[in-house]
Amino acid sequence: MKLPRDVSGAEAARALQRRGFVPLRQTGSHLILRKEGSTVVVPQHKPLKPGTLKGLIEQAGMTVEEFVEEL
Repeated sequence: MKLPRDVSGAEAARALQRRGFVPLRQTGSHLILRKEGSTVVVPQHKPLKPGTLKGLIEQAGMTVEEFVEEL
């Protein structure tokens, strides 16, 4: 499955929160989420660049399909 091209940082953060990630803090425009030792930093930009989005999904230990389900 291809990466979606129009995902904002807020949408990505909501999708990760549905998977159990909890917001820890926000520094500037970067939201830090954590779940069981994994930390994901989500920039609050719109839209996220494809490489950034792919990195977030990998940091979260998810597949693209799992991520798209949560959007």
